[in-house]
Amino acid sequence: MPSSPSRARAPRRSPSRAPPSVAILDAAFHRASLATPHGDTKAARDRLRARLKVVRSTATVVRHLRIETRRFSPPGLTEFETALVAGAFGDGTLDRSLARIRRAEERIRGLAREAERGIARASSSEELGDRVRACYGRLASFVREIDPDLETTRKVVAFLKRRPSLDPSAPTLVIAGFPNVGKSSLVARLSSARPKIADYPFTTLSVAVGHADLGFDRLQVLDTPGVLGRAERANPAEREATTAVGRAATVVLFVLDPTERSGYSIAEQEALLARWRTEFPTTPIVEVETRADQTQRANDRPKVSAVTGAGIEGLWSVLRPLLAPRGDLPPMEEAIEEAPDAPEEAEPPPRPKRRRPSRRESGPE
Repeated sequence: MPSSPSRARAPRRSPSRAPPSVAILDAAFHRASLATPHGDTKAARDRLRARLKVVRSTATVVRHLRIETRRFSPPGLTEFETALVAGAFGDGTLDRSLARIRRAEERIRGLAREAERGIARASSSEELGDRVRACYGRLASFVREIDPDLETTRKVVAFLKRRPSLDPSAPTLVIAGFPNVGKSSLVARLSSARPKIADYPFTTLSVAVGHADLGFDRLQVLDTPGVLGRAERANPAEREATTAVGRAATVVLFVLDPTERSGYSIAEQEALLARWRTEFPTTPIVEVETRADQTQRANDRPKVSAVTGAGIEGLWSVLRPLLAPRGDLPPMEEAIEEAPDAPEEAEPPPRPKRRRPSRRESGPE
């Protein structure tokens, strides 16, 4: 008996993702439906129920809008994060979305006040119901209008979660240069970071951070994607690297590959270095040549090998003075050394011990 032909399974369709307003309005109207007021008469209970529905629904929406935008509440984004977001989403895109969400919140507060005044003037339960339904309709309209803006804020939050959080008060060493010149290997030598290392370009696709001790400070060491030096045709990863150089760096460590095993000539690498020195004149840029275990050119640049560790201590001796704290903090030795003229605290005198009287001293019982 011939076997029946197997039926091909239809591809499973992923359900379309609902806009943010759906969940927000569902939560608001559910919260409003739980209103169970008390009152002496049915008319009083109906009026209070209508008022509670308006207050609860609008307050729930406002609370959800605050939750959606709390990542951008004061102190808000750092200068580096702001620049990253502008590069990825367009300059001013996030600000415009946040402004529309704040404007919607103000309109919703005004709607609640207007609906409460109407409920106070209503003369019947039917009119109360009409006032509540009208409020619900306008509330839903206000929230649906800002669906694109809520989507934008969610995308920005997700984008920032995949990027390192930098302390703007701590010194930051940004490792930068062309792709595949040994940046990530050097980051692994200089910090606690363990970036993905491979012998092909664009292994690093976004900025990543490691840390190292620097006296009082915790040094931030930032690994960046490779930059090809094509300013007008830079891809998103290259823009992130340039943003890190311009907005996050205390010092830039520009990595050059003299072997040209990276696939890029020294002339191309030198051209990018020269361009950045022009674009960021106030940022210290230290040049270092990698793969010193394979070749070393005759120049004054530090030579290092991330494979053998050769030259790393010499590189640190160049970097440390540039990364030193610039505030009023004293060196570590002064902080832990006790001042010579500090008077020693006098110990409190010992408390006298109380002697229990003997039976003879205590007299007859």
